[in-house]
Amino acid sequence: MATHEHSHDHSHSHDHEHGHTHDDEDMDAIEQERAHLRTVLTAFIYYKVHARNRNHRRRQDFLTLPEHHKRLIPDVREKIEQVDRCIEKNMIMLKDIVKCAGMFMGIDPRTFVAEGAQLQSDKPPVTPMDMDKVRSTLKQFVRDWADEGKPERDATYGPILDELERIYGDVDEADRGKIRVLVPGAGLGRLAYDIASKGRLLLLIYCLGNEFSISKQHEYEIYPFIHTFSNIRSSEQQLKPIRIPDIIPSKLPATADFSMAAGEFVEVYGGDEDQHGAWDVVVTCFFIDTAKNIMAYLEVIHQILKEGGTWINIGPLLYHFEDMPGEGLVELSLDEVKRVSRDIGFEFTSEKTINTTYTSNPDGMLKYVYECAFWTATKKKK
Repeated sequence: MATHEHSHDHSHSHDHEHGHTHDDEDMDAIEQERAHLRTVLTAFIYYKVHARNRNHRRRQDFLTLPEHHKRLIPDVREKIEQVDRCIEKNMIMLKDIVKCAGMFMGIDPRTFVAEGAQLQSDKPPVTPMDMDKVRSTLKQFVRDWADEGKPERDATYGPILDELERIYGDVDEADRGKIRVLVPGAGLGRLAYDIASKGRLLLLIYCLGNEFSISKQHEYEIYPFIHTFSNIRSSEQQLKPIRIPDIIPSKLPATADFSMAAGEFVEVYGGDEDQHGAWDVVVTCFFIDTAKNIMAYLEVIHQILKEGGTWINIGPLLYHFEDMPGEGLVELSLDEVKRVSRDIGFEFTSEKTINTTYTSNPDGMLKYVYECAFWTATKKKK
């Protein structure tokens, strides 16, 4: 399986020097990917320090309470100490991810990160947003690779898998490897894995995330919900270990060709004519609202599908770049997205609304429910 990493780096370069060549552009893209990877690895490396510092502030706040209040909640001090131990457990997995990054870079990850620190010695190594993404990644592991994430997977991945089975259920197993399915923005890869394992389809994943070797079921013990004490029903639930993965990702059928690639979706697929008309199916799950200009995404999806090819979508329209400075930003309503899709050349064959949460704490007191648009559309034949 090939995977395709998607960079959400919000920085832009507007320099337009004379003599700028395609080679220069390729080099710029490579450097941007390296910079993004360095940011991710730096955040993982600093997770333990940052998380323990935040937790220590809780400890200090507890110590400043009046003595008679401390006596009312003696277990809180022990809970704070236990959170430190949970942070250590989280760091075990994050360290392994950082180590495996060396496979892709051909350089020791810590050396790679240290080089970045020297280049930006006047800036802090990580930002609050960087660390927020690490905490989000831990919750993504629950959604994609833990038993506790199954309800969310059933709600969002289930309809996609059912639709693929409806379309290709009659295709002989030996021929399913010829069906090309693209999953842009595949997160930590579970949806793509499920398509490959159940449908035995040829996959190319365009993925935001990290790939590392896991040899056994429930190999890691993580605590993704320890970073906030708000909306917690019980400390026991909050400190409960979550074991991942629920299945071993390396166990795929021999007919499944699972691959990853890296880059920005429009640049990688829109700019490569070899990709035009090359895909039988494009599956977008919580993806199209990551666009700065959603119409560019829709055009590329249409371009890369074969005539009569299928686009399956599920997700909200929580535009990631709304209210951020930049050029060419646009946010469309759902009706507008569907109208533009039809004008581009899609025919909607089925539509419905699916309610689901996203990386929520299963035991928490607060859950945001998205009313997701689910549809299947086909690229009209000329």
